[in-house]
Amino acid sequence: MATEIFLLNISGQDKPGLTSGLTNVLAQYGAKVLDIGQANIHDTLSLGFLFEIESGDKSAAVLKDLLFKAYELGVKAKFTPITSENYEKWVSNQGKDRYIITILGEKLTAEQISTVTEVISEKNLNIDAIKRLTGRISLIKQDDYPRASIQLSIRGKIDNKAEFTEKFMQISHDLDVDIAFQEDNIYRRNRRLVCFDMDSTLIQAEVIDKLAELAGVGDQVKAITESAMNGDIDFNESFKSRMKLLKGLSEDVLHDVAVNLPITQGARRLIDTLKKYGFKTAILSGGFTYFGHYLQNELGIDYVYANQLEIKDGKLTGNYIGEIVDGNKKAEYLKEIAMREGIDIGQTIAVGDGANDLPMLNLAGLGIAFHAKPKVKNNVQSSISSMGLDGVLYLLGYHDKHIDLIE
Repeated sequence: MATEIFLLNISGQDKPGLTSGLTNVLAQYGAKVLDIGQANIHDTLSLGFLFEIESGDKSAAVLKDLLFKAYELGVKAKFTPITSENYEKWVSNQGKDRYIITILGEKLTAEQISTVTEVISEKNLNIDAIKRLTGRISLIKQDDYPRASIQLSIRGKIDNKAEFTEKFMQISHDLDVDIAFQEDNIYRRNRRLVCFDMDSTLIQAEVIDKLAELAGVGDQVKAITESAMNGDIDFNESFKSRMKLLKGLSEDVLHDVAVNLPITQGARRLIDTLKKYGFKTAILSGGFTYFGHYLQNELGIDYVYANQLEIKDGKLTGNYIGEIVDGNKKAEYLKEIAMREGIDIGQTIAVGDGANDLPMLNLAGLGIAFHAKPKVKNNVQSSISSMGLDGVLYLLGYHDKHIDLIE
């Protein structure tokens, strides 16, 4: 039996019953739907059916009845005949590699989107779908926390992923926008564990610097901290040096510092959503367990690994208990938690800002540099600098409608 293939494109004002009415016509003639897709922008519909129909009287009749039904529904219909050769060529493309590109910013401009999609076009990649992840923006009411994100699903062969990522990093720098590039594989769709650095990531402070200010050695410690986070000096040596400067500080100040920790914007929204969807969370910090456990109780974090202060007679001794949690130790803990929870390393996410976070950022299935130092941003696949921690949710593909709006 000879058959024909047609692409039916429907456009016009969206209303209930469109899909039902059109598929009912196709059903009457025994048409086989090969593909279907729909998008709505400002209540304007774009609907497509790729269908196969028996040649001859049936194909002529179904086109006529579809045109009549479209007129009846108040929409426009356009038919495009598709050869079997073109259809098979299209089908053969479905095995190509797939990737997700997420664009994030306070607002998105045509220039930003144009520049990103130009890179995609230059690499001869095809955009299969574009999806807005953030809610609609009011032009009248000012948003206290503006954010915008779209997700591009692309398909094709990328010979040099590093070059591809470098181009996005340059665009990000030039146009003040975040661009995340991920393989669209089974791990991306099944992330199960998120590990956070604490200082300057989960909280907007370096706790050791705050303690140093109270100990009267703020400038000395802050300078060492900055060098360590930039990767200019060894973290372990910097940690020991800073600890010695805290000797004699009263234990009483720890509680006051903890209750006044400035939790990063979007952190509660992110962690509440992760918990809702069954994720495990962890703090892996070069800071201190005292503050990590405070945040654990405050936010509902599952695991905390950090450095333990040594306290004698109510005062800090300038020493610590146990091993120093440096960059390599953070990566070890990430791996340990994943094994304990039965989670593949490809299903993990790590978020951090400093050079000592790089081992865990590069080990995790998705490493995210959050408002990070240049050295860190230049050595990881994804970064967020334009919004709060809840930007992580958009990299996971969540839409605002799936997220509890806490903040």
